[in-house]
Amino acid sequence: MRNINYTPLYRSSIGFDQLTALLDSTTATESVSSGFPPYDIEHLDRDQFKITMAVAGFNEDDLHIEVEKNILIIKGRKDKEVAKEYLYHGIALRNFERRFELAEYIKVTDATLTDGLLEIHLLKKIPEEMKPKSIPINGIETGNLLGDEIDKAA
Repeated sequence: MRNINYTPLYRSSIGFDQLTALLDSTTATESVSSGFPPYDIEHLDRDQFKITMAVAGFNEDDLHIEVEKNILIIKGRKDKEVAKEYLYHGIALRNFERRFELAEYIKVTDATLTDGLLEIHLLKKIPEEMKPKSIPINGIETGNLLGDEIDKAA
């Protein structure tokens, strides 16, 4: 296992203490991950994302989706089927659990299952108080001050 020194990140960042835990968990789980089921992550719009997961053979009752502490957990549990004699067995119906770290303010809006594809829609909704804003200096907005001076000079 690799140990990475994150000290240089702390020199210019404040409040990212959990970043190292996230990076460590990502490298640890990626080596253990089986790659099943396959999935895509799409960036639909500025604030919209979609995860599409191929879950052939699973129905709504076999799938469970939950969000816990900014972690999206998708579980697929298939009841044991009656033993069958296959000539070729290529459809994987094994149980799975997929986890996705969600950034702050990312919310799951809905999920659909169509034609063996599970689609999970995500929305980034930043509260108004967290959006960028101009900070006035001495009670005067710098953007307006410069604009007023330019108008007076003309």
